[in-house]
Amino acid sequence: MAVTAAMVKELREMTGAGMMDCKKALTATEGDMDAAVEFLRKNGQAKAEKKAGRIAAEGICRIAVKDEGTAAVVEVNSETDFVAKNEKFQNFVAAVAEQAVNSDNTELEAFLDEAWHEEPSKTVKEVLVEQIAVIGENLKIRRFQKVTAPLVVSYTHGGGRIGVLVEADTDVKNDAVKEALTNVAMQIAALSPKYVSTADVSEEYKAHEKEILMAQIQNDPKMAGKPEKVIEGAVSGRLNKELKEVCLLEQVYVKAEDGKQTVAQYLAQVAKENNANLTVKGFVRFETGEGIEKKVEDFAAEVAAQLG
Repeated sequence: MAVTAAMVKELREMTGAGMMDCKKALTATEGDMDAAVEFLRKNGQAKAEKKAGRIAAEGICRIAVKDEGTAAVVEVNSETDFVAKNEKFQNFVAAVAEQAVNSDNTELEAFLDEAWHEEPSKTVKEVLVEQIAVIGENLKIRRFQKVTAPLVVSYTHGGGRIGVLVEADTDVKNDAVKEALTNVAMQIAALSPKYVSTADVSEEYKAHEKEILMAQIQNDPKMAGKPEKVIEGAVSGRLNKELKEVCLLEQVYVKAEDGKQTVAQYLAQVAKENNANLTVKGFVRFETGEGIEKKVEDFAAEVAAQLG
């Protein structure tokens, strides 16, 4: 029976094995899909199949820097923290970051279909499947982002639990400016801002928050009977306070000696001291496992269920 491209594609999607491995399996089994799956299993190529449904919420972030204006951050997940600390896994994630910093793709699926830089005969996805088979856990390249700017500074925290890139526009790139931007990256890691400045906050976001704050104030007994102008002032005050917490430049700089200097004021100070035009244009912050619902293991309940 002739092996078609559609058959190879179907088997590849079923098992996660490489394209050539799927073609070989289908040829050996004369196009029998079930037998081809068994063929791959016996040859260790489909070990990832049973693991694909397991939750991978641990892992690490890694950053690769191409030059002072180009860098990429990736998040690769594993099932357990034990594997996340494994040297082989960490080397693989570092290699994925190198792939990302040299990639022109921005979408994950296209990235996974790229030729692997260390072995061009294989795709990124095929190498990932091989790693799953070797390491023995479900692994997932969850996301990546590459940035380019006049100056990009990177920072990782907690052994790779958090990865940060800061994009800056500057005409001076000395050690003092880079140190300042690294301090800002540490601020981003610690306080997790959502925006660079209030100018980046959409009117929709502000309107939504105002609606929530208005409801909170109207339900506050202390505000009962207050004039509408007073209530509106209270809403605006609370909104401004909230924006200072979620906007990087309006946040209080964590290393400020007086406890009052904002990040914007800190950067302005550094710019003045170095005769520089310095502006933070954007940032990327990845935190391992954020937004992933982790499975809660109840060992006692599991044993009880097995005992019936």
